[in-house]
Amino acid sequence: MDSSSLKGLLDEHAQLEQQLADPAVHADQARARKLGRRYAELSPVVRAVRELDQTRDDLSAAKELAAEDAAFAAEAEELAAKIPQLEAKLTELLLPRDPYDGSDVVMEIKSGEGGEESALFAGDLLRMYLRYAERHNWKAEVLDSTESDLGGYKDVTLSLKSKTADVEGVWARLKFEGGVHRVQRVPATESQGRIHTSASGVLIYPEPEEVEVEIDPNDLRIDVFRSSGPGGQSVNTTDSAVRITHLPTGIVVSCQNEKSQIQNRARALQVLQARLQQVAEEEAAAKASDARRSQVRTVDRSERVRTYNFPENRISDHRVNYKAYNLDQVLDGELDGVLDALATADREERLASQAG
Repeated sequence: MDSSSLKGLLDEHAQLEQQLADPAVHADQARARKLGRRYAELSPVVRAVRELDQTRDDLSAAKELAAEDAAFAAEAEELAAKIPQLEAKLTELLLPRDPYDGSDVVMEIKSGEGGEESALFAGDLLRMYLRYAERHNWKAEVLDSTESDLGGYKDVTLSLKSKTADVEGVWARLKFEGGVHRVQRVPATESQGRIHTSASGVLIYPEPEEVEVEIDPNDLRIDVFRSSGPGGQSVNTTDSAVRITHLPTGIVVSCQNEKSQIQNRARALQVLQARLQQVAEEEAAAKASDARRSQVRTVDRSERVRTYNFPENRISDHRVNYKAYNLDQVLDGELDGVLDALATADREERLASQAG
């Protein structure tokens, strides 16, 4: 990045600092949150630029003093060796960022091949993500769910929100979770003790803070019905559950976990908004020949991103050749090991792309 572009970022950071110091800005929480995330995104860049500038100034001074005192020559060598490291750090910080890294997410978990065992595993995945959210002090909310007869989930939709305006938000951590998750274990439904392989699918979307895709009310079919539990049994006596069908795309969203029809309708529209935003992003990426990772839309055991092997207590992520033997801990929410491996691989790919 040239010096004028860097100066622009430094000026923007200074302006954001002034805006965030204004109490009036915080009257609009959505705006304050947006400004706070941008400020948090630029702060590491500003610190790196200042450290690099200071080191260059110190090197210049050490070189001048080295002519009179040999001790400064050694210091000059140390400073000269430090500059390439700082330049590399700044280059990494200036890599184009995913614009949704600070966003909250909507996640869907769907059972696939394997019947009841797949539904039970979908329940295990739900618990894993809820425990991870708890460890990171995120707000987790189940928006809609269809339980299976044995207590698993045929499908479940949840919202995961950060309570702070961090640049590394929920999307930054979980955006690579989309795809088919395969499980190898002896199912609860297996009487012969044989190991079975089944799969559940995870879809994940950044949850937009502001409306970015307009939804024409004429494109919606809205149905109301009674909330149901396992086996289709009705769990209330009013038609409070809402199902919204987006006619142009065929996307169907339902929500039955809120207490009123109005609340369920609002939450369903929010999920529909997120899904349509994701579709728009994917279409734009395809037109631009973007190499962004795509999520697997079918729950086929052969198209897997990760395998959870219970007999060996092993978790394997097939995209980055990650393997660890702490599956019990991972399912209890200790996901940082595999998520860090995915983030590191993504960063290395972006650095290589920038260099090329």
